[in-house]
Amino acid sequence: MNQASLHRLLASDKLDNPEKANLNELFDLRLSTNHPIIQNLFLSLYPEATDPDSFQYLMKLLPELFKKRSKNHKIQDLRRLKDANWYQSEKMVGMQLYVDRFNKDLKGLETKIPYLEKLGVNLIHIMPVTTRPKGENDGGYAVNSYTRVDKKYGTKSDMLNLAKKLQSKNMHLMMDFVVNHTSDEFPWAKKAMAGDKKYQDYYYTYPDRQLPDEFENSLPEVFPRTSPGNYTFNKKMNKWVMTVFNDYQWDLNYTNPLVFMDMLTNLIDLANLGVDVIRFDALAFLWKKMGTNSQNLPEAHSLITLFRMCLQVVAPGVVLLAEAIVSPRNIIKYFGEGINKGNECEIAYNATLMALLWNSIATKKTHLLYKNLLNIPGKPSEGTWINYIRCHDDIGLGFEDRYIYEVGWDAVAHRKFLLDYFGQKLDWSPAMGQIFMYNPKNGDGRITGSAASLLGLEKGLAQNNQELIKMSVDKILMLHAIILSYGGIPMIYAGDEIGMLNDYSYLKNSDLKEDSRWANRPKQDWKTVSGLDKIDTPQNQIFHSLKRLIKIRKNTPVFADKNNLVLHPNPNPHLFKFERMNNSEKDVLVICNFDEKIHMIEVGTLDSMGYVSESKLKDLVSGKNIILKSGLLEINPYQIFWLRKS
Repeated sequence: MNQASLHRLLASDKLDNPEKANLNELFDLRLSTNHPIIQNLFLSLYPEATDPDSFQYLMKLLPELFKKRSKNHKIQDLRRLKDANWYQSEKMVGMQLYVDRFNKDLKGLETKIPYLEKLGVNLIHIMPVTTRPKGENDGGYAVNSYTRVDKKYGTKSDMLNLAKKLQSKNMHLMMDFVVNHTSDEFPWAKKAMAGDKKYQDYYYTYPDRQLPDEFENSLPEVFPRTSPGNYTFNKKMNKWVMTVFNDYQWDLNYTNPLVFMDMLTNLIDLANLGVDVIRFDALAFLWKKMGTNSQNLPEAHSLITLFRMCLQVVAPGVVLLAEAIVSPRNIIKYFGEGINKGNECEIAYNATLMALLWNSIATKKTHLLYKNLLNIPGKPSEGTWINYIRCHDDIGLGFEDRYIYEVGWDAVAHRKFLLDYFGQKLDWSPAMGQIFMYNPKNGDGRITGSAASLLGLEKGLAQNNQELIKMSVDKILMLHAIILSYGGIPMIYAGDEIGMLNDYSYLKNSDLKEDSRWANRPKQDWKTVSGLDKIDTPQNQIFHSLKRLIKIRKNTPVFADKNNLVLHPNPNPHLFKFERMNNSEKDVLVICNFDEKIHMIEVGTLDSMGYVSESKLKDLVSGKNIILKSGLLEINPYQIFWLRKS
């Protein structure tokens, strides 16, 4: 039993009527329950804290933070606590968006809530809207503040109104907590540059290159082309500062307990805006240790768990999403391990599935997909995935080399093939993507592009190739149907639901032209949206098909994530099969074809999985009963079945 389940059990008699509950009494109960874990984590990270009373300061801080939380939010917390693991529901469907690229500002976004409702989206992940430096700011991930809204998006009042409106419609809000770094314009950084030693210790600052050079021996480069190395010399301080991402993003020094407590305050302030899911950005990088790559360290996991245990005391209705785009075996650790199993993050990105789906698109084969997925350790029952095709960021090729070799391919050559396939280096490839941050030292690179452009729609439309257009639409729908049924929260990137293409306007912007990720961040095409119900276009087909698939998902309880997914390997390397099981007639078997050719499944294969040939099978995707031809199930190119016994 994790701590959230324990809180639910201990407060069970108070959760039926949260409006009348003694909120302070329940806070005290949560604090006393989590106190031993919080103390153990804190003292393990800060055994020799410079302030001997620092832990007692934390214990005094938590009640103060609870007082800052509004009564409405405290009552909402109790409702969330009663609705056990609400984030695992089949009703959850998300969309990620940049506010200004979606519809100008926060008020503009609020006016488009009916559009999101029409599609079936009820979790909105809005990218950073807080103040940031002018010019380059990593898409808002160089923060000048954690809660002050940049005037281009509106006001803090607009933010609160949006959150209130979403809550009234039983929709959920996700926002980012940029936990690893601040911008060099953040108040702490400004004080550090002014010579304040206290705030210089909030970052990793050094008077010379001796220690930075020792760190560099084992630190990889995140942006090798635009921001090589991991340190930047600051003339105002006359010191070197650690900048793992960009020179204007200063890494926070979490070995300083004051940094943790001030960042905990920022975290609660963010939650108090009405946020339901907080995305911990770049959390794999939180703890730095010389002689390591300073990623995924045990201390980082302890720190994240400490954040969650404190957040759970103050705002138990708010959950954490781990933005850890790392190897499969490292991703699973962000749910918590050992005695902290289930007590770290409630949600994590299923980056492995995402990368492998793109691999299967390029190769038309699924054996590498199976090889990786079958070797990922199981997640805790309280955790769930964000399943996505792509996001605002690049697409990394995050699967393990040894599995590539095991299926008979050379890992280096295969990754080059994927970059060539999606990066317009192969004339026969339908993909119109771009390469991001290619590192000639080791051949590593990532891929950028909208889903439609990567899957051939851009090329098909440019060539007026109807066959390619149809195939592209089928690919788009198949991949979305996989994430809608796989097990977790499906997250659609805004614009993909209407097949938007790459936006190349970034090349004309001096602040953006070196960052090809802006190609896959197009402005929402409201003209296309206005014609969705009027004419038949590929964009309309994508939208209405997705809308229907989302509705089916929400009416299919077995799609709730209860760790009820079973992978079904098969000898056909072009097919992907998995089952969502509830040990009943309502189980759903998912079968999809990654090839451009028709493939067959024999009745005996269905029989072996309990889908006996004498039973009637219904395909939820098409709404039709399945007719077997000569004892074979025929699967068209890029077709997907959601099969249920009828």
